[in-house]
Amino acid sequence: MITISVCMIVKNEEPVLERCLNSLRGLAEEIIIVDTGSTDATKEIASRFTDKIFDFKWIHDFSAARNYSFSKATQDYIYVADADEVIDDVNRQRFLLLKQNLLPEIEIVQMIYANQLQFNTTYNFNEEYRPKLYKRLREFRWVDPIHESVLLQPVIYDSDIIVTHLPLSNHAGRDFMTFQRVIEKEGKLSKKLFEMYAKELFISGKEADFLDAFLYYKTFSEQENFDDRERKISECVLSKCYRIQKDIAGLMKCALKNLADQKASSEVCYELGEYFFESEDYKEATIWYYNAAYETECELSIRYSGDLPLRKLSKCYKYLGNKEEEEAYQTLANDWYDKNMG
Repeated sequence: MITISVCMIVKNEEPVLERCLNSLRGLAEEIIIVDTGSTDATKEIASRFTDKIFDFKWIHDFSAARNYSFSKATQDYIYVADADEVIDDVNRQRFLLLKQNLLPEIEIVQMIYANQLQFNTTYNFNEEYRPKLYKRLREFRWVDPIHESVLLQPVIYDSDIIVTHLPLSNHAGRDFMTFQRVIEKEGKLSKKLFEMYAKELFISGKEADFLDAFLYYKTFSEQENFDDRERKISECVLSKCYRIQKDIAGLMKCALKNLADQKASSEVCYELGEYFFESEDYKEATIWYYNAAYETECELSIRYSGDLPLRKLSKCYKYLGNKEEEEAYQTLANDWYDKNMG
């Protein structure tokens, strides 16, 4: 049977930490808590479950804190937990069975991360597989009987264990500050963070958050060394920013480039709908909301090709005096939300 180190980084997790650690009790041989500057009872609560509590000065870098927590692990595998997660009794049993039967060649175990849509800021689905359990020391092996090579891809197993995400609040404000801090420090974002920033804006950002991001995405779009994915992401962000700023020339310039593509973006069509809706041209707005819902694909948030344009179509038909269409689109919006976000 394998042994497990739980590794957590925490800060001011008093409301949720005990709930999390209780759900992990008996699943691991050691629990490692790395505190990044708590001012509440976080460390006191942690001390009821482990004596392996370490301080780490917060440097606005989650990876650095995670790496430090990993450096303290001593067991075969490392389970990465966040304080706002819970494993219920059914999945605790699944976890114990996995622990007893895990094949030694498996290096990463993915678990189903659930309940994301209630508070999460970067994901479009309520459940998805995430890597949660990692082999602490990797053994490199040669493969193939001829033209042999070292196996570089990790061996991954998708388990049936469900980890439930139960945060008490949304972390978007903290995340937006971190994105801006990275831009100020590095001058740019990695490809991954470039997309994650945009996703977070469309899923949970307010108008002020978009405007804070405007200069970065505008400057990026004026360069020439970017791929089609980055271009479309920029067009989505900038279309909303131009519309918020009532810069119609900027909106049209940005939107037309996106629409010239064979696969236009739902987010851009939705912003055109918003422009005409705000101009009280409801008939024209219906064209673009319809395109967002039915003729294009979302880039960053599934709601921009789902319930959001459907609800706006309902409002447009309300103002146009078409009660039948108003009610039909309202029903479609509710059905879509229940199916995809419930």
